[in-house]
Amino acid sequence: MNDCPIEKNEVNAITAARLRVDIVTIFPEMLDGVLNNSMLKIGRDKGLLDLRAVNLRDYTTDKHHQTDDTPFGGGAGMVMIPDPIFRCVEDLTAGETGARVVLTTPGGKPYTQRKAEEFAACGRLVILCGRYEGVDDRVREHLVTDEVSIGDYVLTGGEIAAMAIVDSVARLIPGVLGRGESFEEESFSEGLLEYPHFSKPAEYRGWRIPEILLGGNHEAIRRWRRKESMRLTLERRPDLLKRHNFTHEDRKLLVEIEAELGLRAL
Repeated sequence: MNDCPIEKNEVNAITAARLRVDIVTIFPEMLDGVLNNSMLKIGRDKGLLDLRAVNLRDYTTDKHHQTDDTPFGGGAGMVMIPDPIFRCVEDLTAGETGARVVLTTPGGKPYTQRKAEEFAACGRLVILCGRYEGVDDRVREHLVTDEVSIGDYVLTGGEIAAMAIVDSVARLIPGVLGRGESFEEESFSEGLLEYPHFSKPAEYRGWRIPEILLGGNHEAIRRWRRKESMRLTLERRPDLLKRHNFTHEDRKLLVEIEAELGLRAL
């Protein structure tokens, strides 16, 4: 398996100046809106992102441009055949080394921020969009480097999952967001959910923002944000805390939160 590892806590050291992604699909028109708008369009215009929708049918050899067939052993549905996929990926990656070939599949490992960081550090992805009952297993065994799932549910195809992957990876490429620190405190970057955000006005329909955010004490604001981040994680995703690398301050904040909520987190 080709691998582009990233060391723990190395998200700030991602050095990829450019990301190229080929999304292999039989419905390339599904990707137009996402790839040509908002942050992804800005990244492409800057020359930081090279994002391409590749029509798998262009790599078929029959007059009907067939990409699927009935499964051996019988059963419902159709299976994507291997030959067009192999031809496509081998053409796209000819002369390259280190490309990650990603298959979107319900049977893959859960997609995480950590995996997004790995892909961003690698800088070269080919994403295969599954369809129908699945993809011939020889593709998975001999071509794919990563199998990922974006959730415990089934989609009609892998295009939506591919778009989610591209969006999450592209925003980690330096220069795409415009501010290098923009993603540093976001949900999951440190294994915690992000703290609440507020903007003007300070009071709206009788709902006032926390006074600490108005006082100008940056250290107090930082501590409040850290505490609220931990509080939200405890309330909504306590499983993340079980894997969190606690600092001394984190442990003190957790004790405060537990006392306020009247419970024991870990």
